[in-house]
Amino acid sequence: MLKKIISGGQTGADRAALDVAIKFNIEHGGWIPKGRKTEKGPLPMKYQLNEMNTSDYRERTKQNIIDSHGTVIISRGKLTGGSKLTQSFATLVGRPNCYLDLLTAEEFEVSIILKSFIMENEIRILNVAGPRLSHHPGIYMDVKTILEAVLYLLFMDTRQDEFLKEYIPAGPVKEDFPQAMEEAIDLLCDDLPLKTKTFIARFEPRNIHRLYFTLLEYIRHRVGFDMENKGLLKDCSVKMKDDKCNIEDAVMEILKRFKQHLEKDHILRMVQ
Repeated sequence: MLKKIISGGQTGADRAALDVAIKFNIEHGGWIPKGRKTEKGPLPMKYQLNEMNTSDYRERTKQNIIDSHGTVIISRGKLTGGSKLTQSFATLVGRPNCYLDLLTAEEFEVSIILKSFIMENEIRILNVAGPRLSHHPGIYMDVKTILEAVLYLLFMDTRQDEFLKEYIPAGPVKEDFPQAMEEAIDLLCDDLPLKTKTFIARFEPRNIHRLYFTLLEYIRHRVGFDMENKGLLKDCSVKMKDDKCNIEDAVMEILKRFKQHLEKDHILRMVQ
């Protein structure tokens, strides 16, 4: 159901939403003030946002509400500033909106609420808003955790995890875990049967979140992340140029590069 995530590109909640979309190959976008203005300078060009003709933050806030099917605001305590404007304008124009207050509910609880909000309002384009990083230093990780949990909950509703289990071998535990991303990809190539590699190679990139949630525990186990394989995590962090890279982020990057490797290999050509 969820096809696109948009935000205003500001640090904090906005940026977390865009990074989750990019991580899971979900279409992203939104409007940003003229000059791609944020509190830490121009927004990097990897974020595919449209630039407004004005530098007024309020105008891009309104446009993102208009261009989405619903807006979620994630914050702590009473809404102020841009977050308060977001709620007021969404209500004024009659667009579905919900405020998730992290002072009154735990992250997983608000994830369930957000998932229900998306389902009940049939939201395909979700606008994510909340405080900037300087106002709430922990909001980036809060929003990232919540949105990833929502995607998992939406995935579970498809029940594809049961269908895909037959493609994942149990496999013995290895003690010589890979220390580089390329070694991890080679390990997966050696371990997985042909039908699994064919399936992964042909899987639609836009639905990679379904593949990720199916293979997450398997890859974690096979490459030694469950055994604190810090060498591989460090190598993934360097290759991703992300010093905040965690195990789940590394698994997704390994999966994406593994899929790209399979697409270039003989497997896809052989089955066509």
